[in-house]
Amino acid sequence: MCDAAAAEAIQRAIMQWYDAHARDLPWRIGPSARADGKRPDPYRVWLSEVMLQQTTVAAVRAYFERFTTRWPGVEALAAERDEEVMAEWAGLGYYARARNMLRCARIVAQDMDGRFPDTEEGLLALPGIGPYTAAAIAAIAFERPTTVMDGNVERVMARLFAVATPLPGAKAELRTLAARLTPAVRPGDHAQAVMDLGATICTPRNPACGICPLAAHCRARALGLTSELPRKARKPAKPVRLGHVYVARRDDGAWLVERRPARGLLGGMLGWPGSDWCEQPAPAPPLEARWTPLEAELRHTFTHFHLRLTLHLARVEIDAEPARGFFMAEPDFSPAAMPTLMRKAHDLARPVLDRSLRRA
Repeated sequence: MCDAAAAEAIQRAIMQWYDAHARDLPWRIGPSARADGKRPDPYRVWLSEVMLQQTTVAAVRAYFERFTTRWPGVEALAAERDEEVMAEWAGLGYYARARNMLRCARIVAQDMDGRFPDTEEGLLALPGIGPYTAAAIAAIAFERPTTVMDGNVERVMARLFAVATPLPGAKAELRTLAARLTPAVRPGDHAQAVMDLGATICTPRNPACGICPLAAHCRARALGLTSELPRKARKPAKPVRLGHVYVARRDDGAWLVERRPARGLLGGMLGWPGSDWCEQPAPAPPLEARWTPLEAELRHTFTHFHLRLTLHLARVEIDAEPARGFFMAEPDFSPAAMPTLMRKAHDLARPVLDRSLRRA
């Protein structure tokens, strides 16, 4: 499907395009800087790839800049308290990434003298690093000729070679095709070039085929199949889970919060006490109070299910003693340190509780 001459022509075309049009990203050493001898910092490559797992470049950029300003190296990140890192991560989602990121940083700092492994195999042994992330770090940071596969690369390969097999069944075939195109020279730039192509030219909808550097090689374009590829198998409907969440505020303005268990969804994050999330959740108020349910339902979507929560509010006295959680004084409380779901609850609850305190 792709002989050596064709592969070389495709490699040459995409690298010429990348050298002229590479995205300017805060974690990237661009083509001209690389040509001048500058090399990527493995810490910054690793951090960016962890953040970019299931998250867009636009969402990650500000987080990356804050993290690298506050923790410029893996040793600094490894030495930080979990709560500080989790608070800085709040809003980026998929919080298991942050917990694994800290575990990984501490292993590298304490057991590896602050140096990341330079091979896929070595990187795969670290927490939070799967096949894609290992391949990306090995290629970009260490110039290993690995095959880097993300959604952008899969889309480019599916169209370039007109692969009609639906995803995820086509993954192995697409990986084989991408491997045939991976060069021994500048493999890191090649990987970033294909990802950039998918992100900016070979987009899911309305791809800019007229300016694509691979247009002359693209079988999907020749066959008029660009808009149909890649095909995807139908996903099953996400289940719906229900739950209760409780937001209480003391007469002095303090908020009742809890630190969620380290394992599980939103693990280690600051949040509001609540019930289990299931089909028929039992109420689970964290203390005795006059709880008032809001009419508005709180809705949120996770990767594998939709969540619908009933929000209960209460104003409580100074001497209230919760069975779960602890009161945090208003000057110390920041909803920005909470994950998105908990911030949604805060945004619904605060106007009501503020009015209640003003009337007191």
